[in-house]
Amino acid sequence: MGARAQYVVVKNGAWQRYQSHWAANRVVDDLLPGPDAASRCFRANRETDEWLDDVWCEGAALVDHDQRILLWFAFADSWADHLAARAVLARTWPGWDVRFAHDGMGDLTHHLGLGRDLTRPPGWFETFEPSWFADTENTEPWSVVSLRLPDGSVRAWGSGREPIEHIADGPGLIDLLTASPTTPPPTDMPYGGVHFDPRARTVSLWAVQTVAGIHNWPLPGWENWALDFRGDDHTQQAGLLPTDFPFPQPPLAAALRRLSDGLGTPPPDNGALLARATAAPGPEGTVPLVNPAALVPHEPADPNPAELAELRTVLKALVAGAEVD
Repeated sequence: MGARAQYVVVKNGAWQRYQSHWAANRVVDDLLPGPDAASRCFRANRETDEWLDDVWCEGAALVDHDQRILLWFAFADSWADHLAARAVLARTWPGWDVRFAHDGMGDLTHHLGLGRDLTRPPGWFETFEPSWFADTENTEPWSVVSLRLPDGSVRAWGSGREPIEHIADGPGLIDLLTASPTTPPPTDMPYGGVHFDPRARTVSLWAVQTVAGIHNWPLPGWENWALDFRGDDHTQQAGLLPTDFPFPQPPLAAALRRLSDGLGTPPPDNGALLARATAAPGPEGTVPLVNPAALVPHEPADPNPAELAELRTVLKALVAGAEVD
């Protein structure tokens, strides 16, 4: 129970793993002050010799001081929140290669030379029978699906599913899309998108969230198709969308201000709540079980005054620039 996070710190040719039961929603906050502050924060957590898998790990970071590479993933509340975090990290990690770990734990273990399947059982990528539901009312889709038709035109639909779920349906999804009614254009940016081009036999995909398995292409059912993976860059699909189905462009100023407002806010202590839950009798005489480590709140090491002042300066400049744009 809890929003678990895993951290890896690499320095002088060696690496250590750490875990927190509560910090998945704070990974970005802990990274913002820069590499030294982030490393101190992660090392303040419990050291472990175990790996979390993609199910249990909801946020992670790998800080490689030797190669000056940062890999991280965490769920963002919106497209704008993800882009705001990327903008800050580009300033506070100067000289570092900052990468969002789209393959989740697979990217972290791959970076360490352990392969992408260390935390994944054989056949873990689940496929489905193609299915499609066109929501003709929702204007805030989770993802946008677009399709190039035989006449060269492009149609697009909003979807309540994640981009990788459309891939799991296989090429059979395309026939369902062709017969689908239209959906309204989005009024907010989705978390990702996928574009199918049957003539070129190409799938293009972007996302501001993890799409575990994307580097194992071809995924089942797509053996004769090429993948054009765009990371978190939506502009290629944006250029393909019909003129009456454009992506909106939410301003980043509000998301940057949220990051600024969160500075210095301590993480919630859920230990008392869990303690009461374990003390309560279970149904029909059963006994509730909670991992004792889950009762320990996340206690990051705070950035020092200089690091915090630099971060505030960066955020102030970015907010000012976003407001002008």
